[in-house]
Amino acid sequence: MSNHRKLSPLFALAGAASLVLAGCAASPADGDTATGGATTITLYTSEPQEKADALVAAFNEAHPDITVEVFRAGTGDLTARIASEQESGGVQADVLLAADANTFENYAADDLLLEYTPADVEALNPDVVDPEGYYVGTRIIPTVIAYNTTMIDTPPTSCAELTDPEYADQIVMPNPEVSGAAAYNAAVWYNESSLGEQWLTDLAANNPVIAESNGPVSQAVATGTQPIGIVVDYLVRELEAQGSPIAVAYPEEGVPYVSQPAGIFADTDEAEASQAFVDFLVSAEGQQLAVEQSYLPVRGDVGTPEGAPSMDEIEILSPDLETINSTQDEAVERFRELFL
Repeated sequence: MSNHRKLSPLFALAGAASLVLAGCAASPADGDTATGGATTITLYTSEPQEKADALVAAFNEAHPDITVEVFRAGTGDLTARIASEQESGGVQADVLLAADANTFENYAADDLLLEYTPADVEALNPDVVDPEGYYVGTRIIPTVIAYNTTMIDTPPTSCAELTDPEYADQIVMPNPEVSGAAAYNAAVWYNESSLGEQWLTDLAANNPVIAESNGPVSQAVATGTQPIGIVVDYLVRELEAQGSPIAVAYPEEGVPYVSQPAGIFADTDEAEASQAFVDFLVSAEGQQLAVEQSYLPVRGDVGTPEGAPSMDEIEILSPDLETINSTQDEAVERFRELFL
């Protein structure tokens, strides 16, 4: 398969580990049992545990005969686990819900994914649907500038401002060696003409704290440990809704985003049940749950989280995936040299 693809800009949306056991089954189209009795699938995901639990519970309401066993870990740990399983006889999961399109492009190129187009695909934002049918995005997750409102009166509104010496020792951001979204972002910034390696170098000169993942970044900003963070936007909305003094600015140069794709592993023994799960993720019901969980949805008929901007209000960085694929390791290594 070719992994050369360009994501068009997103405007208004069109139309480590633990096990969680739950039940479910049935065709996503009509709720009738489609798997001929009790079935078990294994989901690998980087979703926060509480959200994964809620997702499985909602799926169980529509599909009570499929048991979903969830292995939850960070994207880096998941990809390492998948690589190890490949070497030792085969991937043990049926479905992967994690990370960014580039990760799934690589798996598709290695023939690890089952070709499948979800039901109701016409209702989805076409920018998150793999045209070759190997994966589909399940939410829009931009990376933004977060700031503590009790410590910052006038927040930075651009990436360029973050390199100003006044922000030295005040920034926190996630580690791309651990976070899949951060690794993707590193490659986007590295290849963005308005930013690039010079911006990363200048940002590193401000000595930002490197946290393991986006969660600790958002907590550091909310508690005032660091007044400014580079972090995914939904975490900021969640903390703000809980009363934390945290707010978000969308950089004027544009924001990278990941779409948390879902894909089915090619050697699954439960293709039909796995397809039902993917269908549920992007169904109206599944996307309503995504909105309730503070994510921007991948379909336009379910609303958006309270306090979230519409997509036409956000400048989106839309890189060529082949470029990201070929340079991500280089970008992450350069990040390690500069920041770690």
